[in-house]
Amino acid sequence: MRRFILVVSLLLAAAGPAAAAIETSAEHALLMDYDSGQVLWQKDGMTPMPPASMSKLMSIELLFQRLKDGRVKLTDKFPVSERAWRTQGSKSFAELGNRIAVEDLIRGIVIQSGNDFCIVVAEALGGTVEGFVDMMNARAKQLGLNQSHFVNPDGLPDPPGQLMSAYDLARLSRHLIQDYPDYYHYFGEKSFVWHGITQPNRNQVLDDLPGADGLKTGHTDLSGYGITVSAKRGGQRFILVLNGLRYPQYNNDYFPNIKRSQEASRIVEAAFREFRSYPVLAPNQVLGNAPLALGVADSVPVTAVKPLSVTMQVDSHAALKTALAIDPGLTAPIVQGQKVGSFSISAPDFPTLTVPVYATQPVAKIGLIETLWRRVFHKK
Repeated sequence: MRRFILVVSLLLAAAGPAAAAIETSAEHALLMDYDSGQVLWQKDGMTPMPPASMSKLMSIELLFQRLKDGRVKLTDKFPVSERAWRTQGSKSFAELGNRIAVEDLIRGIVIQSGNDFCIVVAEALGGTVEGFVDMMNARAKQLGLNQSHFVNPDGLPDPPGQLMSAYDLARLSRHLIQDYPDYYHYFGEKSFVWHGITQPNRNQVLDDLPGADGLKTGHTDLSGYGITVSAKRGGQRFILVLNGLRYPQYNNDYFPNIKRSQEASRIVEAAFREFRSYPVLAPNQVLGNAPLALGVADSVPVTAVKPLSVTMQVDSHAALKTALAIDPGLTAPIVQGQKVGSFSISAPDFPTLTVPVYATQPVAKIGLIETLWRRVFHKK
């Protein structure tokens, strides 16, 4: 079961936290803690980049959304148009005029990275490919994927302009895992048989990394080799995005796919080794007292209300520091649950986390006579 923790704000340095144990030749990289959404390490992870077929995660999200709310069923069948049939690049070999079940379409997109199957889904859900692209951009905005822009449902370089950041890919992956538990398992399937042909999942990390169960690979000449990975061991899950891996010495995808898988597996293994989740706050833990002016009490206890855990490198935890900051000029009356300050957690090689704190109880304002008395004799 996913641990319940407080949603926190991350103050990220431009280059992200420096995880000394992690390096990569990828041009873009980002490691995220699944439970909290914390960015644990990044390399140009906030910059929009061509995501290639990893952008299919957005197309799948729209399909999963409609499966979840009942607008679409796994047994529904979508027609194959000439446009879908003629689509180039990686294919699932959709036959012109055929009708394909939604469950097969999912497997063809996730496992085979079928561009033709993406077009089938786009036309069925959006009316046209262009209409579906509008839906992708609108949905990305709803999900807060602010560094993403879509021009097609499959990630092909033509037309140009398809962009996502590693951060957005990680956030989208986290959303897929959290919100679609009934459908996420498709990402972990290792092969798909279509028309009697068995095709292995292009995400070879599924074979190489214990605990890996998704998500998607991508490659074009412009983007380089990329991969979005999620892996879980025990109660800990990490999401990794790599893109811009370059292997120009190879003339086919076989060896680059192995090297991409090895690179992703190496980094996720390092994450499981180097990072731990540490409890910081217990539920309703009183963190201190906020001074008040003109109250029947001179202060009010404060709490973050919900429990908080943070994920950081083991070496960083020894130097963890916390600080309580109370909003200046607090004056009664105070209502229970009113925000009165913030609580921050910092450590070496760790982005500062800041959470709001709230009054644990109401504090009434003193009467007029008492107010005057204090001002005259106590200067409060």
